[in-house]
Amino acid sequence: MNDNMHVLIIDDETNYLLVLETVLSDAGYTVTALNDPETALAFLEESDVDIVVTDMKMPGISGYDVLERVKKNWPHIPVLIMTAFGSIESAVTAIKYGAFNYITKPFANEELLLSLQNAAELAKAHRQYRLLQENFEERYGRHQIVGRSCEIRGVLKLVERAAPSKATVLITGESGTGKELVARAIHFASPRGQAPFVSVNCMALNPGVLESELFGHEKGSFTGAVAMHRGLFEQADGGTLFLDEIAELSPELQVKLLRVLQERRFERVGGTEEISVNIRVVAATNKDLKQYVDEGRFREDLYYRLNVVHIQVPPLRERREDIPLLVAHFIEKAAKDNGIEPKTFSMDALNYLSGYEWPGNIRQLQNVIESCMVLVPGNQITVEDLPAAIKDEESQFKSAVDLLPVQLDLAKTLDGIEAAVIRRALVRSDFIQAKAAELLGMSKSLMQYKLKKYGIIGH
Repeated sequence: MNDNMHVLIIDDETNYLLVLETVLSDAGYTVTALNDPETALAFLEESDVDIVVTDMKMPGISGYDVLERVKKNWPHIPVLIMTAFGSIESAVTAIKYGAFNYITKPFANEELLLSLQNAAELAKAHRQYRLLQENFEERYGRHQIVGRSCEIRGVLKLVERAAPSKATVLITGESGTGKELVARAIHFASPRGQAPFVSVNCMALNPGVLESELFGHEKGSFTGAVAMHRGLFEQADGGTLFLDEIAELSPELQVKLLRVLQERRFERVGGTEEISVNIRVVAATNKDLKQYVDEGRFREDLYYRLNVVHIQVPPLRERREDIPLLVAHFIEKAAKDNGIEPKTFSMDALNYLSGYEWPGNIRQLQNVIESCMVLVPGNQITVEDLPAAIKDEESQFKSAVDLLPVQLDLAKTLDGIEAAVIRRALVRSDFIQAKAAELLGMSKSLMQYKLKKYGIIGH
């Protein structure tokens, strides 16, 4: 499980080095053991290290010095501090300055290995994110879709298949799931990738303004039209036009859009000259467009014109294994955008983030990460630093109940709630079934029955 995880151990006591090297090697880690901090820091410059374990008290350079240097130059590397001179004050200081964990000598091997396993999970998430970033930089330019879950891989497979074609694409999913990101991925992976990608939110403008924005207008066509204006269809010529919140189009604009999709021709507002365009249309909505059709709120012929290729983007709660990767991504982005040093999340804080339902999806997660990065004074973000709604179990439960419809299938809903609670318990117990069962006050055999019942796969 720990194959290829490279641990650098720094300790001026040779005996401890030998013991640690043996214990960690037997556990499957690749280990480099050095007794000189200066040499170790030089080694970090030249080597790919995933985790650093350093003694606190060493001649010349202390463990705090090592921690400070690592956090400055390699903020993604977890640092474990060990010392024979432990105290609550030094533990708090080490955590404050960004240590992943603090271990007092002498310690049990199991204690060290558990702490290292948690650090390895975080290091793996950072490593996978960097690999994904390089991969998507190559395939989708700077518009990365971050994730490794089956759900997001399914989305990417559809993107790969749809991108080379000219087919119209309909992207559906809850607000904040990244529908525009998927649209951009389709565009930049297509033969149109060097042409314009033009985006418009159909709900943000009233119908009259939206018509002028989409189709353009001729000079004098209405009060205030002091010059000819080329609309978004013309601006996107040769490229892709992304129509977000497509369900909000007025009936009149639905008719005009249908004609453009059928004939690739239109007239500007107030004009009589037909204008031809070569565009690809990608539309998105968080509504049930088929239900809108059944209710007479959306044209059936337009629906089928848009729904040639359908991509459903999953909510974040259905791709929880992507959360550590997304956290790593948003940490780096927030640090860059705000000109600050990256910070780390404690394992408990990451567990809370992974267990939360995220009604606002990825957009909400990004906002939480940026808020913590800006407001938390230390280098590590703990559970106490998280917003109340995320760490407050009662608040979470009340919010979830308030979101339920009045009319529902009670048995099915209760099963869904039970499955969600079990998944969260697994996340917060590092996927140890016995520990999750203990958290929920049930026997291990009952836990195994529930996992099988709900098709939940633990680690």
